[in-house]
Amino acid sequence: MDKHQFIMGIETSCDETAVAIVKNGREVVANVVASQIESHKRFGGVVPEIASRHHVEQMTIVLEEALNEADIEMKDISAVAVTEGPGLVGALLVGVNAAKAISFAHGIPLVGVHHIAGHIYANRLVTEMVFPAMSLVVSGGHTELVYMKEHGHFEVIGETRDDAAGEAYDKVARTLHLPYPGGPHIDRLAHEGEPSIKLPRAWLEDGSYDFSFSGLKSAVINTVHNTEQRGESIRPEDLAASFQDSVIDVLVTKTVNAVKEYKVKQLLLAGGVAANKGLRSALEEAFNENKEIELVIPPLNLCTDNAAMIAAAGAIMFNKGVRSDLALNANPGLDIAIHNNI
Repeated sequence: MDKHQFIMGIETSCDETAVAIVKNGREVVANVVASQIESHKRFGGVVPEIASRHHVEQMTIVLEEALNEADIEMKDISAVAVTEGPGLVGALLVGVNAAKAISFAHGIPLVGVHHIAGHIYANRLVTEMVFPAMSLVVSGGHTELVYMKEHGHFEVIGETRDDAAGEAYDKVARTLHLPYPGGPHIDRLAHEGEPSIKLPRAWLEDGSYDFSFSGLKSAVINTVHNTEQRGESIRPEDLAASFQDSVIDVLVTKTVNAVKEYKVKQLLLAGGVAANKGLRSALEEAFNENKEIELVIPPLNLCTDNAAMIAAAGAIMFNKGVRSDLALNANPGLDIAIHNNI
């Protein structure tokens, strides 16, 4: 065991209690996730207090299962990496305190990790990263273009000014009376319909890589309400297809432009919305003939929140000499640029 490095990752930023163990930075030997979707479904979204309580109940169980799955003991762990932010503060606190307890009790180094850095480094579990690289991060709380000139360096060149893409998906899904989480249901419906309804695309000012989806979300809601007031009906499949077409058009166009301007060698897709089939296929089509840029898309189980991605990012930081002390705390507003000085 001594010749191998085992990094334990802990992720509790929202509604998944996850513990994973990654060997030598890239090989997942355990990846356990306890989902809370069923608990939050009846509320139409994540309830922070309920999420925190579930994390407390599940943490020890998930931790033990990960060690059993990896067939190693705590003494074999080289470091414990944990999501310190951003996220729901109560949820984050459970993971951070679990990691600190493990670090203190077993004398294991502790590494705090940014949640989005984790999503980006999920790609390293697929293939080695090549720099300079660009990452399109699309999740429930984030929509960003992140430029990386080397490991551990993150420059946000574009971000959402209002609703993140995943948030817009969930709100549109509620308008169409679809279950939570809404993203997969919109994606499924979109493939059954035609993008026949004219909806806006927010390009913002020339040259900006920022995103805005609140206007699109409002346009969908208004379209539904106006149709109902006229006593008419609208095909949910066509509305879903039109909404998704607008989102993907903006995401892909801005990403293609950013990749060209920054002359990157690799494009990394990251975040929960990276599981969207429409987005995946649109990016593949856009970069299929460009042999100079490698498109990397993680498998579905590494797109949504998981701890393997936190361990992967933690391995890079640990090997760069980054250590957190026992004063580590949950930071719901953590800036990803905090890693740029490592």
